[in-house]
Amino acid sequence: MPEPLPAPVIDAHTHLDACGFTDPDSVRAALDRAASVGVGRVITVADDLPSARWVVEAAGWDERVFAAVALHPTRTSVFGDAERTELEKLAAAPRVVAVGETGLDYYWDYAPPAAQDLAFRWHIDLAKRLDKALMIHDRDAHADVLRILDEEGAPDTVVFHCFSGDAAFARKCVDKGYVLSFAGPVTFRNSADLREAARLVPDDQFLIETDAPFLTPHPYRGRPNEPYAVTYTARVIASLRGVDVAEIAEITSATAERVFRLAERSVTR
Repeated sequence: MPEPLPAPVIDAHTHLDACGFTDPDSVRAALDRAASVGVGRVITVADDLPSARWVVEAAGWDERVFAAVALHPTRTSVFGDAERTELEKLAAAPRVVAVGETGLDYYWDYAPPAAQDLAFRWHIDLAKRLDKALMIHDRDAHADVLRILDEEGAPDTVVFHCFSGDAAFARKCVDKGYVLSFAGPVTFRNSADLREAARLVPDDQFLIETDAPFLTPHPYRGRPNEPYAVTYTARVIASLRGVDVAEIAEITSATAERVFRLAERSVTR
């Protein structure tokens, strides 16, 4: 286990079910491990309908768990009325703090771009109707993601999960008021562009996350990931920005509290 942080942090994006924590006991054990090093709360994120049902249920098992619900862009080749109806109901649940992850993925060839486009626009509208944050998945699609957000009118809060752009793209997002969430890749020594982006984002516009079980940070790159490992990302970002890690913990926790309105969602079912 890593060295405990001097102040608590929030893992702004994880997939507890994909990590293998699928029942109340295993979820509590994962959160206990995370809490032992200062990771006090997590947002567990769905990528398909079974996962969406699960994250809503899991958010009721432990007060440290919140949820985000959407259909991942790579899953949108089949996205009809039945899927929309169920997702809308699930996303309205009290402990769901965001509509996500949604967006565009041009890396994988699992769903046609046109289908992803339509689903993304629907999720944008859902986030606005529910007055919840929109959690973006953007892989090799920077320009189109920004264009669609402009065309549809972005919700009040937009979070770019696992931000993957360079400094120029980060500036465009920051200028629009969007929040950038940094995951394990920012700790990789060959991620110079991403590291530069992490340096320039204002204090109130960035988050930290694991995206577990994926993207394990250095020095455990390539191994299974889980929420406690966000501590490594926090320390690297502190170093990049030239501040104490306690400051990173405090400002990212405050941002997560604000953008996901966690105080309003603090009562379990």
